[in-house]
Parts: sequence; C-alpha cells; structure tokens
Amino acid sequence: MVKYIIKRILMMIPVMIGVLTISFLLNKITPGDPARMQLGSDATEEEVYELREEMGLNDPLLVQYGKYVVGVFTRFDLGTSYQTKQPIISEIMDRYPTTIILAFGSVFFAVLIGVPLGILAAVYQNTWIDSLCMTISLLGVSVPSFWLGLMNMLVFAVMLHLLPASGLSNGILSWIMPMITIAVGCAATIARITRSSMLEVIRQDYIRTAKAKGQHYGIIVFRHAFRNALIPIITVIGNQIGHQLGGAILAETVFGLPGLGSYMVNAIKGRNYPAVQGSVVFLSIIFSLVNLIVDLFYTFVDPKLKSTIFSSGKKTKIVIKGGTVNG
Repeated sequence: MVKYIIKRILMMIPVMIGVLTISFLLNKITPGDPARMQLGSDATEEEVYELREEMGLNDPLLVQYGKYVVGVFTRFDLGTSYQTKQPIISEIMDRYPTTIILAFGSVFFAVLIGVPLGILAAVYQNTWIDSLCMTISLLGVSVPSFWLGLMNMLVFAVMLHLLPASGLSNGILSWIMPMITIAVGCAATIARITRSSMLEVIRQDYIRTAKAKGQHYGIIVFRHAFRNALIPIITVIGNQIGHQLGGAILAETVFGLPGLGSYMVNAIKGRNYPAVQGSVVFLSIIFSLVNLIVDLFYTFVDPKLKSTIFSSGKKTKIVIKGGTVNG
C-alpha cells in the first residue's frame, strides 16, 4: 500500500509541472505590465524599471520560470499579491476553511438526496417513480446555480425572513442556502450515476440467484447490488468534492462568502495575476490529492482491488506436481 501511495504521489509531479508551466505562460502573455499596474499611470519610466528589476521581471523568461518552479516545490511560494503585498499562500489559507466547509457540507447534502433518488429510479425502472426521480435530476442539472441561489435568497431571505441573505454572521443558518444551492446540481449528477450503476448490477446473475433463494429484497438491493455498484458512485462523489474544493465561485459570489472562489473572482477583476496563478496551482494540488484519496478508498469497497494493490510488484509462486513455477 505504501509503495502504491508513493507511486501515485510521484505521478502527480508531471501533472504539477504541466500546470505550473501553463499557468506561468498564460500569466506572461496576459496584456499589461505588472509594475505599471502597481505604481499607476503617474509613475515615471525609471520607477517602473526599478520595480520590474525588484520583481525579477527583467530576467529572461526561463530564469523567471525556474525561480517560480523552485519556489513552489521548495518553499511552496506561490508569489506575492499585487493588491495587498502579502504572500498568496497565506491569503488562500485564510479563506480556504470557508471553502472546505461549503464543499463538504454541500456534497453531504447531495449524497443524502442523490443516492436514494438513484436507487429508487433503478429499483422501480420504467415506472412513474423512475420518471419522477429522473425528471427531478434533469431539473437539478439544468437549473443554473446562480439563478437558484438568487431564487433561494428571494424566497427564504426576502419574502419569508427565515435565513440570512449573505455573509457568515448568523452561524449555521448562513451555510444552509449556499450548501443547498450547490447540492442540487451535485445531487442530480450523483442520482443519474447511481441509477445507471445500479441497473448494471441488478441484471447480474448473482442478483437473480439471491432472489431465487428467497432473500428479502431490501437485503438484495443494499447488501448485494448497492455495495457492488459503489465504485462509479464513489468516483462521481470524489469528483464533486474536488470541484467544490476548487471554490464554488458562483455560490460564494452570490452569497458573499469569503472563500477561495470569491478570492479568485476578485483577483481576476483586479488583474491580480499572481493571485490567479497561485490559486490555479493550489487547486491542481488539491484536486490531485482528492483523486488519490478516492483511489485508496476503492480498496475498502472492493477487496479485489485491495489484493491487486498489495500484490502488485510481488512475484507469485505456483506449486505444481513435479516442481514450482515462478510468476
């Protein structure tokens, strides 16, 4: 298992180098002089040149790229914000707890809604229950998050006065609308994947055998069918967690939450290119780690994968009559 984890972490390095390279080049080809943007239009050419020299912008492109890559891998230095003159990593870490809470809370609600809908749709295939569940999931996928957030704000905050419209000043009540807004789309995706995965498993021979033995249908559905259908469901849940940990940009912007998504939006508006670049690199690391955790979680669901991982790289010895064969 340790060897497998190390191998997966090493596989993340080329991905990170690719992300660093693309984000660095995009930052360099973006119009505008960073030094001029910081000093303003009234600054003289000498002042601009001195600041460019201080920021290392007068160095050759390869030298700038090398310094940036070394800084990321050795000190996790994502640069300095143009607006606040603070390290970008510290600004991200100040806001990221909000994004983490929002991401896991919304995916938790999505699982509570999406998985039962998918199971019901699969068990009652081609009935009105199936049609109703899939209609709900289709609506959830189709409704834009920003529109749903505004409608929730209009109904529950403005008309009914049940929930706060924005911010985090009201404790747990402040999280309900943003989480539900994100959870609707996630739940729709989870429901559709759950239905298709369950339908594939329900048609297997061992399910027919369990029915023929007279086992209770609930046991067949949850102990046999649902457990063997979990791999695609875990995959889509992991992807949803990864996407939401990337910052729920629309929800954080609509509800005024100080998370990573709103931080990136403000950085883009203010042309704070190092903050945008650093956020992209940070998100790529988070998404890669989430994928690694999801892959490891597969082993707890499917024992065959666990045995495959543990036996990878090991030689097997097959004993036959008259001798042994090494494999």
